[in-house]
Amino acid sequence: MEKLNLDDFKVDSDILLKNRSTHLIINKAKKKLDDVRDELSDLQDTMYAHGKYAVLVCLQGMDTAGKDSLIREVFKEFNTRGIIVHSFKVPTDLERKHDYLWRHYIALPARGKFGVFNRTHYENVLVTRVHPEYILGENIPKIKSVDDIDETFWNTRFEQINNFEKHIANNGTVIFKFFLHLSKEEQKDRLLRRLEKRNKNWKFSPGDLKERALWGDYQACYQEAINKTSKPHAPWFVIPADDKPTARYLVAKIMLETLSQYTDIQEPELDDDVKANLDLYKEQLENE
Repeated sequence: MEKLNLDDFKVDSDILLKNRSTHLIINKAKKKLDDVRDELSDLQDTMYAHGKYAVLVCLQGMDTAGKDSLIREVFKEFNTRGIIVHSFKVPTDLERKHDYLWRHYIALPARGKFGVFNRTHYENVLVTRVHPEYILGENIPKIKSVDDIDETFWNTRFEQINNFEKHIANNGTVIFKFFLHLSKEEQKDRLLRRLEKRNKNWKFSPGDLKERALWGDYQACYQEAINKTSKPHAPWFVIPADDKPTARYLVAKIMLETLSQYTDIQEPELDDDVKANLDLYKEQLENE
């Protein structure tokens, strides 16, 4: 796959996840990632200087889908001043005193920077939908029991998320949403490796198996969330994730190709007075 066709992975109409492949191997994906990563790093420097756009990268996927390693490999050449990663865990007491989008809003990247959400605001229509009892901890008015959490509630959340993303997109944030599409068989192999390799044991939790037993429920929730929130200003990309090097390359390549279309992203011009005196400043330094 020398020329990446974004339409192969971009969601622009309703999809069935079961019809999307989890397995794809791109030849020499590691080497190709090296090249793309360097270009992305250079572009990030330009965007930092330009200061007009922010980039929000949202990563979702089942446990072991490869989110952590993807972040490490795709962004490791970035200047640290231009990128920040947030890994969202169970909401804190303070976060529960606000609406569910608050902690995500305050973590958004400033213009000129990249922000990566490792798990995202979509957990609020994924984990909470599989486990609706978690909603009760949010202390939402009129939600007194799980029975009060109906389809209208979830449709409202989808609308709120769409409005949130539309708002930040209109204000200069370029949004990428990647679903790392992993097969159940590959997840089994990765969980077994965590158990078999002592240096990987710390990554394993018995809770992983409990969530794995709900695989079908999660796939259904992911599918609906993707279909209801993939918009031109905030598209979803379904990335085959069984092969980690391929997944990393695809994510990096999609970002680079998309951002390269923003032809207005340029390094700022020097002030005319400064530009006119460059030789003078050089002479002053050389004569110190």
